[in-house]
Amino acid sequence: MSVYREIARDLSRRIADGELAIGATLPPEADLAQSYDVARGTIRSALSALARAGVIVSRRGTGWVILSPLQDHGFGQLRSFAQWARSRGMVPGGRVVARAHGPARREEAERLRLERDAEVLRVVRMRSLDGTDVMLERTTYAPWVMDAVEGLDAETPSVTDGMDQAGIFAARTEHTIDAVAATSEDSRLLGVRRSSPLLRVLRVSQGRDGRTIEFADDRYLPGTVAFQMQSTMPSTPLTRAMA
Repeated sequence: MSVYREIARDLSRRIADGELAIGATLPPEADLAQSYDVARGTIRSALSALARAGVIVSRRGTGWVILSPLQDHGFGQLRSFAQWARSRGMVPGGRVVARAHGPARREEAERLRLERDAEVLRVVRMRSLDGTDVMLERTTYAPWVMDAVEGLDAETPSVTDGMDQAGIFAARTEHTIDAVAATSEDSRLLGVRRSSPLLRVLRVSQGRDGRTIEFADDRYLPGTVAFQMQSTMPSTPLTRAMA
């Protein structure tokens, strides 16, 4: 990972932890350069990356002001990490960490609506924003989409785009969001301590014909994304029936 990206990630973590408060001004570039023992140009690159991500903004006469440590992520965009990132002006990235065939485990068979021990494809990907790793994606694919997935480049930024091109479109996706403790593998790949809290999103996508496409377990680093929900109240007042 580039030095400036490491610095951007560390600053984002410090903001998420409250060490650097929202609404406050970051220290001057010279001070940051001295603190991280790098050239000012490296600091400028790190700050530019944070600005593109919407974490900080430059204000004349003030400097770099902290907006938020998080990136809003609407539920309508949850299936495609890459499409969401592009909508925010960021560059999505992805690289395959592991890929293997195997018999479906119990939960995979239930989620994908398969017979137990049916062959599935498991893929582990690291996902990034502007070159900084933010999420570990573990996806199990149903047999009928395995060939399309295996035909994609190992570093494609968008698996969804690739499947769309193959004529595989998701018509419905279910999401379950919770927090989990980082496993040993999570710790090694994401660079966090074992048992550190991670935001997890479980996804199950179905195609237009009702067949299940994938079952995914996405684990986000703290302070990288937030998820939005909107609720709409009725336009007419509620009334109570009279007895």
